[in-house]
Amino acid sequence: MSTVTVRLFAAIAEAVGRDEVSLPAATVGDVVDALVLAGGPDTPRVLGLCSVLVDGRRADSVDVGVPAGATVDVLPPFAGG
Repeated sequence: MSTVTVRLFAAIAEAVGRDEVSLPAATVGDVVDALVLAGGPDTPRVLGLCSVLVDGRRADSVDVGVPAGATVDVLPPFAGG
């Protein structure tokens, strides 16, 4: 596993208590697991509503690989108009 930067926004940043973390991860699942461990009691619920981007590309599965030095963005649902 290599270290990746995870940027958290809005509700997920609030649930985890930070807007950015660095952590070891090989897959999106590793990122999710680490955030659940690091966050507060609302973290699993909020994560279930979020989208995850790996270097700007949507990750549709927890099995998606996260390359060394990647930036992972965790975005809550949002609406626009």
